Amino acid sequence: MTKINTYLTFNGNCREAMAFYRGCFGGTLTFQTVGELPGADQLPGPMKRFIVQATLVNDQLILIGSDMVSEQGLTTGNAISLMLRCSNEDELKAYYAKLLPGGTEIHTPENTYWGALFGVLQDRYGHQWLLSC
Repeated sequence: MTKINTYLTFNGNCREAMAFYRGCFGGTLTFQTVGELPGADQLPGPMKRFIVQATLVNDQLILIGSDMVSEQGLTTGNAISLMLRCSNEDELKAYYAKLLPGGTEIHTPENTYWGALFGVLQDRYGHQWLLSC
């Protein structure tokens, strides 16, 4: 079966962001740095700390991140959103509270006309999260 995983790109703060997400969702977090790649001994010291790939895995999600930005640079915002389909109201409110510090509240969780509890926020790293149950 084909699956889609969420892949987030950061501007040098992937380690910090992925640790934040682990604090929100739990799970196992692994990192591969530029310094671990073949030929890394030829690179400047600060470059070696950049994250090639970080992977956060728990029973419900796989979240992947990287500091490897293309030559065009990094643009974050609302073009792509991450949607958490929560199993109940308490879970939604708990995740919303964990993701919000340092971010921006876009839509406070509230009951909607389509029968769901729904909220939207942009986290401190510029990623938009939609939470629904």
